[in-house]
Amino acid sequence: MIALGGAAGACARYGATVLWPVVPGTFPWTTFWINVIGSATLGVLMVVLTERAAAPHPLVRPFLGTGVLGGFTTFSTFAVDAQQLLSHRHLATALLYVVTTLVAGGIAVWIAAGIARRSVRGGSRRSHT
Repeated sequence: MIALGGAAGACARYGATVLWPVVPGTFPWTTFWINVIGSATLGVLMVVLTERAAAPHPLVRPFLGTGVLGGFTTFSTFAVDAQQLLSHRHLATALLYVVTTLVAGGIAVWIAAGIARRSVRGGSRRSHT
């Protein structure tokens, strides 16, 4: 199941790179948005799977989380993109890319999980400690 999900996620990522190609030496927007959207989606998925009253099928989390979203998001392409920017001597762009990807991914998962948590709880604001 994980491999099937991974194949689906990787195909979606590949499709995004075909639809929105990036010129070498420029900010890799496609990979940036893939990772930010994937982070937000993973935040929603984890809340929905762990905080709902009904337990999901045991294969849902590995299929969607590890498989689909693991195949869709890409740390390896992120690293290669940063390395290519550095090798083309685009230090500022490389630094901006690394920092904004990490910060935006963290913010995306935090906001998306918070919205999902409020939605799952029916709008109540219970603290999560």
